[in-house]
Amino acid sequence: MYLNFFQNLTAKIVAAGAILSAGSLWAEPQHGIAMYGDPQLPPDFVSLPYANPDAPTGGIIITGELGSYDSLNPLILKGSAPWQLRFLVYESLMGRNYDEPFALYGLLAESIDVGPNREWVEFVLRPEAEFSDGSPVTVEDVMWSYETLGTKGHPRYRGLWDKIESMEQTGDRSIRFTFNEDNPELALIIGMRPVLKKAQWEGLDFENSSLDLVPITSAPYTIGDYEPGRYVELDRNPDYWGKDVNFRRGTNNLDKIRLEFFADDTALFEAFKAGIINTIRETNAEKWKTQYDFPAVTKGDVVQSEITHQRPTGITGFVMNTRRPEFADWRVRDAMIHAFNFEYINDTLTGGAQPRITSYYGNSLLGMREGAADGLVKDLLTPFADELLPGALEGYALPVSDGSPRNRKNLAAAVDLMAEAGWTVQDGVMKNASGEPFDFEILLQQGQSENVAMAEIFIRALERIGITAQVTMIDPAQYKERTNLFDFDMTTFRRGLSLSPGNEQFAYWGIEAADQEGGRNWMGMKSAAAEAMINALLAAETRDEFLAATRALDRVLISGRYVIPVQDKYAVSRIAHVKELTYAADRLPIYGDWLGFQPDVWWWEGE
Repeated sequence: MYLNFFQNLTAKIVAAGAILSAGSLWAEPQHGIAMYGDPQLPPDFVSLPYANPDAPTGGIIITGELGSYDSLNPLILKGSAPWQLRFLVYESLMGRNYDEPFALYGLLAESIDVGPNREWVEFVLRPEAEFSDGSPVTVEDVMWSYETLGTKGHPRYRGLWDKIESMEQTGDRSIRFTFNEDNPELALIIGMRPVLKKAQWEGLDFENSSLDLVPITSAPYTIGDYEPGRYVELDRNPDYWGKDVNFRRGTNNLDKIRLEFFADDTALFEAFKAGIINTIRETNAEKWKTQYDFPAVTKGDVVQSEITHQRPTGITGFVMNTRRPEFADWRVRDAMIHAFNFEYINDTLTGGAQPRITSYYGNSLLGMREGAADGLVKDLLTPFADELLPGALEGYALPVSDGSPRNRKNLAAAVDLMAEAGWTVQDGVMKNASGEPFDFEILLQQGQSENVAMAEIFIRALERIGITAQVTMIDPAQYKERTNLFDFDMTTFRRGLSLSPGNEQFAYWGIEAADQEGGRNWMGMKSAAAEAMINALLAAETRDEFLAATRALDRVLISGRYVIPVQDKYAVSRIAHVKELTYAADRLPIYGDWLGFQPDVWWWEGE
């Protein structure tokens, strides 16, 4: 089933004003919910559009992961757990269809109902829903999970808890949440929290759990064998309660998922060539063309698949911490962007094959347009003209070098920008008026050779204008601890952005998130303009208002010069895999290779 996303989005947003202002048109509980309009799939849908309901079960997928882990609990701030556990061993009341911008369908819940203006939402649990130990999933489990995650869980879960006015059991299998603010998206967000078994955690310290407890969950997979820091195996539960639920048909087909951990990406790639792991994602286009010529590929035992998508680029690059006084000045950040010789770096590392990210919402209609802001975008931004940085209203474009190693023009511009910020070259060293040198640390996680290579080229360029930068390599546990505390000057950064931006934007760019330990606003930006644009996109009642708000937000972000953007490594997903691992190539979701794709809808074709 193929959809034109933007036509679909247009229809949904045009309908939003009538639905959200005049009240719900639903007469009774429904099988699903969409942010705008009605969900695309009917109540009797066979399976998700990109799943194969006739897929066989069996086989194994073995992935390579960088770093290590010291916890099996991905729902708390403490420790480092394999990130996949959050999605593969926990279930929620509703599940995402990644072929729609933002639509949910019943998973643990058989139905959803909302108030006239989505001021409350009520779920009814499926009577057959049960945990892996055979015990039923109850309303008590749901209520305990929401309160525990909202008060003791990772910061990503806590913001929602503050927006809940009340949580009450309304029947044997039903629960209602009432909200304390006018925010229609909350009715969807609240359906996406993991549900845990309350009895398993009685008398235990949820916030400090690590490897001492293997979670009992309701998901298709359970945690099997594991060795801390080396591997963890997930086994498909043959007695999984939801195998006949339409949302699950054609998903979770593989009998075993094994995550193998490696110290660096070179070792990981060699493990793939040796057959130790049987699938790998490649983000370097040049390497994809030139280094996948080993025997397993030439014999056809390994297949190279390219997965397209329609989602925004998001942002990938080197983020600057504005909590540090030096990087609080936008002119210093702009100087760093000029000194970063992208064209030369891209040609050196990828053969120039990958385009640069030029905006946070590029590759979609949600991204800013070239040139000066006009129309609704201008109207939204103008009240913040005194706060906005150059380029937000006039139009912003990243500096482009001549591609040579010297990058003279942009380095000269960087020196001028540093001078405006109070830093000048004195005896060959960039110093301020007090004679203090400008130096900083680039914090990197061990094992990421491409990031190291980019940083080293960048450092050599900075040396030419008297700036000293040094790379500090640390293991994943230390890296997580330092980034949770925002203890860095500059580090690598990635935020994938969706086709349905909403409340999560506050977690990425919001003022409150800038001071929240473990939060996702790594750059520490505190922009009233950004917050206003997020509020505008949440309040949008028409297609034009929604597009204008996201495009205006994009302008605030890119002109804020918080991140040095690098190449778009995810414009096309490149997955090499053994020939037995396959997927429905003729029905890719609009999100492409995203959550819910591999391993969820892949299957094993063969003995």
